[in-house]
Amino acid sequence: MKTVISKDGTRIAYDQTGNGPALILVDGAFCSRTFGPMPKLAPLLAPHFTVIAYDRRGRGDSGDAAPYAVEREVEDLEALISAAGGSSSVFGMSSGAVLTLRAAASGLKINKIALYEPPFVVNRKNGHQPPSDHTAHLTELIAVGRRSDAVRYYLVKVMGMPALFFHVMRLMPMWPKMKAIASSLPYDSAIMGDFGFPADLISAVTTPALVSGGAKSPALLREAVQAVAETLPNAQRRVLAGQTHNVSVKVLAPVLIEFFKG
Repeated sequence: MKTVISKDGTRIAYDQTGNGPALILVDGAFCSRTFGPMPKLAPLLAPHFTVIAYDRRGRGDSGDAAPYAVEREVEDLEALISAAGGSSSVFGMSSGAVLTLRAAASGLKINKIALYEPPFVVNRKNGHQPPSDHTAHLTELIAVGRRSDAVRYYLVKVMGMPALFFHVMRLMPMWPKMKAIASSLPYDSAIMGDFGFPADLISAVTTPALVSGGAKSPALLREAVQAVAETLPNAQRRVLAGQTHNVSVKVLAPVLIEFFKG
């Protein structure tokens, strides 16, 4: 494990593997450098890149500081890019893809970005609508120690998962890890804002980009992938056959390698 110090003094923990151009991996909700898709993805990318997988603030071995602001997470990425040599490519998944977009729009020295299913609601007339006060409610639940309730609220009310699936998930081995990282859910919630489509922000990102998603993902996510790819000035879109939001890293890795090396 290595660490960098972000602009506000927060320690950010990361693992670095491989050789080649720098590539930073940005997790979505519930995940960390030791839990979720990135620990499985990093070894597949390491033969081609210097891969940096990090714990976002408030997770794993990274520190935290109040008050939270999305800008602090952008500064965390800036510190990692500096540690990587001053420039890097970045791959983000889900809300991590949105954080990646915000970092690129802020002017960080990012060579290329790849995004997997940023969960914007493009058409509010279709599909699930997160509650308007989701960030405030999650913050209240975490403040009083109701981590399980926060996980349920995020999955069911914010993301639209059927309640039955949540009850099944509580019986699975992943549940303790999801509960342990629940304190960072308000951060993902803040990154997403009202989940609306930020066309102005996206159209300002001129960084070469790949936007990908699963062919079997919900229509809301497929619409978001298409809209982001069409709005970014310098982007390509890839739809991965047979994949969902829980994408196979063995399918995803070759697509990322082709894009970042191309």
